[in-house]
Amino acid sequence: MEHSSILATLLLFTICLSTSSNAAIRDPCPFPKTGSDLSVIHIYGKCSPFNPPKPATSWVNTVLNMASSDPERVTYLSSLAAQKPTSVPVASGQVISTGNYVVRAKIGTPGQLMFMVMDTSNDAAWVPCTACNGCSSTAAAFAPNTSTTYGPVDCSVPDCTAVSGLACPTDGSGNCQFTRPYGGDSIFSATLSRDTLTLGNDTIPSYAFGCVNAVTGGSAPPQGLLGLGRGSMSLLSQTGSLYSGVFSYCLPSFKSYYFSGSLKLGPLGQPKSIKTTPLLKNPHRPSLYYVNLIGISVGRVNVPIAPELLAFNPSSGAGTIIDSGTVITRFVQPVYNATRDEFRKQLAGPFSSLGAFDTCFAARNDEVAPVITLHFEGLDLKLPLENSLIHSSSGSLACLAMAAAPNNVNSVLNVIANLQQQNLRILFDTVNSRVGIAREVCN
Repeated sequence: MEHSSILATLLLFTICLSTSSNAAIRDPCPFPKTGSDLSVIHIYGKCSPFNPPKPATSWVNTVLNMASSDPERVTYLSSLAAQKPTSVPVASGQVISTGNYVVRAKIGTPGQLMFMVMDTSNDAAWVPCTACNGCSSTAAAFAPNTSTTYGPVDCSVPDCTAVSGLACPTDGSGNCQFTRPYGGDSIFSATLSRDTLTLGNDTIPSYAFGCVNAVTGGSAPPQGLLGLGRGSMSLLSQTGSLYSGVFSYCLPSFKSYYFSGSLKLGPLGQPKSIKTTPLLKNPHRPSLYYVNLIGISVGRVNVPIAPELLAFNPSSGAGTIIDSGTVITRFVQPVYNATRDEFRKQLAGPFSSLGAFDTCFAARNDEVAPVITLHFEGLDLKLPLENSLIHSSSGSLACLAMAAAPNNVNSVLNVIANLQQQNLRILFDTVNSRVGIAREVCN
């Protein structure tokens, strides 16, 4: 097994994606491997195995539609923090309706190519298997009977107790089965299994994942999910010393035709000089990557925010997380309102709304729009305008690309989302409990 930093392919999963009509995923532009690097392509690029949406939609409408699923995801993340059992709403089984990135992986021997959603707020990996009832009819499914290294996990194995919603016979024999809710409207059942997982040039034998055999609802990613959280079933936990609890990613802009975003696994090849902030841990939900956001400034003005609205509280789940699956950053209502109001105060109106965005203005003023800075403990992140503003398809409007979190019973969580993370290298070092952020143009 190669012990090296691995650059894994990322693929942006965007709005209203119709998967290829072929049942098996093909690789239209296979690239030769060079070390541990893989080429990266956009889901709508000419090298993508998926077809673009028809009719074509404008970029701003794409982002708006992606962001329309954010409230469900943020509600889900809040429920995780409040210790309520559920799963991550990442993508639709038939049509992708939220902004996610996927990694090109192979499962089995010989390897079967899958494009799995990369999710920092989930632990387990799972893929649809052949004969799955309710899975996408157009996306490729994993065929366990063609893999010489596949095997189901028995109920007697301790790993079976690591999955929630498990169901085993009373005598403790038989295959380990589990059922989980997912995305608010879906439930899937799967067999806990083991097989070889290949990422780039790294081969990980006997990787535990769910082989999905039935799905109801429309929120399940069509080719499965790779969990990058910190739980016992996550990639970091299962690979142990191979990646030493370290990974980073750079998410490319939604607008880039040729995407060159990257996922780097392991300490080698990571930035040597990068500012960091402490990584906090909620014992009730250790998978989430909490950081200590201590303030927000707009231009030169520190936004007046009550400290308790940003404070980390493991009991209530309050605080701030960095998440790869939410599209636009969501602050709890008082924090967002204060930030938005200061932004408006420094910029000439009038203001209008566009979908989830309630602070849109004439684009000619975007050059004088104030810079938004997120103040973390030990780290100040000045958002480039491309990470804080979004423009209408006509170019006449620019909008503040943030919103308030859903106003539900546990609306205590602030989420730093992927639009605000684009063209940044985000480093997660779980061993040293730190998160690093540095500017990196990966378009």
